[in-house]
Amino acid sequence: MVKRYLPILIALSIAGCATNSELDKKLQFPEVPENWQITQSSIEVKDNWLPQFAQNELIDLVNEALTQNYALRQEAYGAEILKQRLLQSEADFWPTLDLDFSSGRSRSSSTEVTSNSHSIGLESGYEIDIWGKLSAAQQQANLNYLASVAQYQQSRQTLVASVVSGWFDLITAKQLLDLAEQRVENSKQNLDIIESGYRQGLNSALDVYLSRNELNSEISNLADQQTSLLQTSRTLERLLGRYPSGKVAATVADTSLPLLDTQIPTGLPADVITRKPELKASWYQVLAEDAGLAYAHKQRFPSFNLSASISDSTDELSDLLSGSSFAWSLIGSIAAPIFRAGDLKANEEAARLTLKQQEQAYLDTLFEAFSDVENAITTEKGLKQSYLATVNASKNAKEAETLSFEQYQKGLVTYTTVLEAQGRSFDAQNALIQIKNQLLANRVDLHIALGGDFADTQINQEDVLTNE
Repeated sequence: MVKRYLPILIALSIAGCATNSELDKKLQFPEVPENWQITQSSIEVKDNWLPQFAQNELIDLVNEALTQNYALRQEAYGAEILKQRLLQSEADFWPTLDLDFSSGRSRSSSTEVTSNSHSIGLESGYEIDIWGKLSAAQQQANLNYLASVAQYQQSRQTLVASVVSGWFDLITAKQLLDLAEQRVENSKQNLDIIESGYRQGLNSALDVYLSRNELNSEISNLADQQTSLLQTSRTLERLLGRYPSGKVAATVADTSLPLLDTQIPTGLPADVITRKPELKASWYQVLAEDAGLAYAHKQRFPSFNLSASISDSTDELSDLLSGSSFAWSLIGSIAAPIFRAGDLKANEEAARLTLKQQEQAYLDTLFEAFSDVENAITTEKGLKQSYLATVNASKNAKEAETLSFEQYQKGLVTYTTVLEAQGRSFDAQNALIQIKNQLLANRVDLHIALGGDFADTQINQEDVLTNE
């Protein structure tokens, strides 16, 4: 039992101990099954899944997207902003030191006397963090930064998944376009044969009209596929940070969809908690709100401040710092809220409710992650069965298409039978291409759902920001 919850406990201690005892107990011991619903190998999840597709062009596109994608760069900058906020919170533990210099000249209208005044001073202030208020603020800033970094890592993985799926969508669109072009050529050949037979009195006018209608339908379908290819190209180019010109379609001319027959090590459900960056980010946000509650609570306590100043003033600038008017002061002060009309209490209650809200968001994200894995495993099993059935259907449909036309030429069947056979053959070939793409897309989704990283890449957040 301890082993089962060990990954969960590790995840909960990633950012250190929580600052408040009101954390939902469901967060500490969520209802996690021993294994996935469909029996799978419990082998540990492996990273570096991108090379399994064995396509160098795809790896190049992924690296391009990681450095050029605008949305990812926004998140990288957002993480850096929170890093600066963290540095600001850490500065609160140090004394402040300010230099003040003033110089002026004045004249009295009554005495007509002109006088000069010059002064210089150093002022320092320091808040003694007796109650840990500054520590709570610094902890919240640190956790917000860690959450943003984890979310950035999740966005990187999601971007890579989108690029990979977009690449295979592009190959799919190209193959469907090739299939549509083949169908147009076949329809033209059929029309030539039908019209030739009609002129010889072997075919009816109905067959000519049907074959012409079939050709026009295939030409229309070809135009749709051409449009789809361009749209798919532009979608991929947007992910790459390129101008959406549709030119990337030319890179898949001789590329085919790979067929993966290997199983993915899925590990245990509890492993997802420690692996998936999205869950880490959500948990950091819970702890950040917990630290925010501690800060709001300590705002109601007195604050202890020390201030010190050293100054000198004189009529002549050359006498400044001579010590003739040197003065210093050291002051300790206590400021305590007495009456705020419930403002601080309401602020603390709002922080407590925000914490509860974030806890529910974490649980929702957690079980959504489990659902993603379960659905991807189930979908892969179903798609593999569909693929095998569609392969057989496609073979049979092609044989039927050929046979039907041969029988039509012998006068054994009508041309309507030929069109039906050709339609079934086209649908089967189309479905086969689509299912192969769905298998690949689902495989990518499963990798992302399990939290597996895509590659041992050296491109990180700093590289994205410096690549201007």
